[in-house]
Amino acid sequence: MTKEEIKKLIILVLAGLGLCATVELAIVYYNALFAVDASPSICAINEFMDCDAVARTSESQFFGVPLALWGMLWYIFVWVMLKVDDLKKIRLFKFMEVFKNPYDYIAVLGLFSFIVSIILLCVSLFQIRKLCVFCAFTYILNLAIAFVAVRSLKEGSFWGALKQSVSDFIDAIKVKKYLIAFCICVVAGISVLTYTTVTMVLAPQVKNSREFDKLKKAKIEKYLISGNYLGSPDAPVIVEVYSDYDCPVCRYLHIQLYYLTKMYPNVQFIHKNYPLDNECNKYMPIKGHDNSCMKARYAEAAMEQGKFNDFAAHLFADQPDNEEAVLKIGEDLGLDMDKLKKDAKSLKVKKLIENDIDEALAKGLSGTPFLIVGEHKKMGMSGMKETQIWLERNGAKRK
Repeated sequence: MTKEEIKKLIILVLAGLGLCATVELAIVYYNALFAVDASPSICAINEFMDCDAVARTSESQFFGVPLALWGMLWYIFVWVMLKVDDLKKIRLFKFMEVFKNPYDYIAVLGLFSFIVSIILLCVSLFQIRKLCVFCAFTYILNLAIAFVAVRSLKEGSFWGALKQSVSDFIDAIKVKKYLIAFCICVVAGISVLTYTTVTMVLAPQVKNSREFDKLKKAKIEKYLISGNYLGSPDAPVIVEVYSDYDCPVCRYLHIQLYYLTKMYPNVQFIHKNYPLDNECNKYMPIKGHDNSCMKARYAEAAMEQGKFNDFAAHLFADQPDNEEAVLKIGEDLGLDMDKLKKDAKSLKVKKLIENDIDEALAKGLSGTPFLIVGEHKKMGMSGMKETQIWLERNGAKRK
């Protein structure tokens, strides 16, 4: 084999590996966001190295299209460019004659992909604070592809590759039929990206984020269901909801549950405690959320006076940061304050919270919020539609 053939083979292998990695990333993305009961992927290794968690962030898409699909398109482009001499001999692909210097295009786009990869890596490390192992692997591949491609050029520089790519593009659009074809492709591309950006049909996590923003502004009075029960006590479908009063996602879920209670009369949501606070949670190695245990005790004490939902709603919405502020909630709700304080410090409430924590771990809780219907479990909060689908799969019937 000649040196050029070896370099071509190396790029093909690298692009092949990249394609396999992005296909796996697309599967991870689908399971994390669309497959309600999917198990964690093989690259959900620990709290830091977690591809699933990265896939659930708004940063895992661009113009509403998963980054995994953008990556797949890039690696397919590399393969096509390296096969362009064979393809343009076929009548259907004769238009590919405009691609005169494939290595230049690969080198330029490879360097661009690597620069984008570095930006994504910084976002992952410093903003999301999690690392996607497969993503990091493709970052390395992008640099390797760019390096091998530029080494295959006569000038051997990225600047030379860029100038040649621009020159070839200008020559191509001088031909009327190719200019028309290019314009059609641009219009089609803009149309598709406009659709994916507006609908976010491929990026439900962004839709969920927007929904969370709306829930942040929601007034308690608009959704509050007073009393101790969310749903009928006789409802056949029981959903256990493990949460922490200082967990921001739990707050949004709590609001969501009020809406869902009105939609599904055959469902009852039962609140369970899992404070991320080692004051009462023996499984927490560090302090975690200050005052979570204290808030849980007062919420359970409010239940003794038939005001659990009222009290819990204010704990989530107001986010009191000390006991005095928590007691103020009880006063505003007109509770018997002496009884509230006594019940909050009672052995009964202490044991109830400890039992909730033990049950949660026994059932496989991995974080809050955590929902369980029978043997079916759901970690974290989804958008309203996704939660409805999950509930309906597990027996909920809409009125």
